[in-house]
Amino acid sequence: MEENRVQEMMMLMGSRIRLIAKKIPDAEVETFLAELLRARRVFVMGAGRSGLVAKAFAMRLMHLGMHAYVVGETITPALNADDLMVVFSGSGKTKTIADIADTAHAIGAHICLITSNADSRIGKLANCNVIIPSFRDDVRDDAAEFEIRQMLGDHKSFAPLGTLFETASMVFADAAISRLMEITKTDETALKGRHANIE
Repeated sequence: MEENRVQEMMMLMGSRIRLIAKKIPDAEVETFLAELLRARRVFVMGAGRSGLVAKAFAMRLMHLGMHAYVVGETITPALNADDLMVVFSGSGKTKTIADIADTAHAIGAHICLITSNADSRIGKLANCNVIIPSFRDDVRDDAAEFEIRQMLGDHKSFAPLGTLFETASMVFADAAISRLMEITKTDETALKGRHANIE
């Protein structure tokens, strides 16, 4: 059996991401951008690999000049009603994340969910849902079981195309930043000025 080259797998993943991009409705994207622009502060969160995507997005928002925080960090301030919470969750129902979303909803903050499953616990709370069509099997799993398997390192499939949600979400988040740069007329020089200089 002939093995795939890494570069070929990259190209295949890229083609799948292009297909995903074509399926994301413009209305969902415009609502998401409007929520980001109206928010006083943006709080982001996610679990596992989705959490890493959330952190990368928060960093880019900061580079853009927005007040962005990662939920769970020691220096993250209290959430208020005029804040926005952006949640990255393929299933939309991971228990630890959904519990925090419940709290945010009770406070009165707006919630935007980047997900493959809008018809979920977090999706029903959200003011906007951006659907990233996904080929991963985790969306159909029980959320609690999924968390346990993640902690144990027990994954049903290591196939790259089975976990495209996080990769597609990362590309979507960076594309959203590019669009926000256009809307706010922010150039790359301004972003570089906010980049960490004590690394």
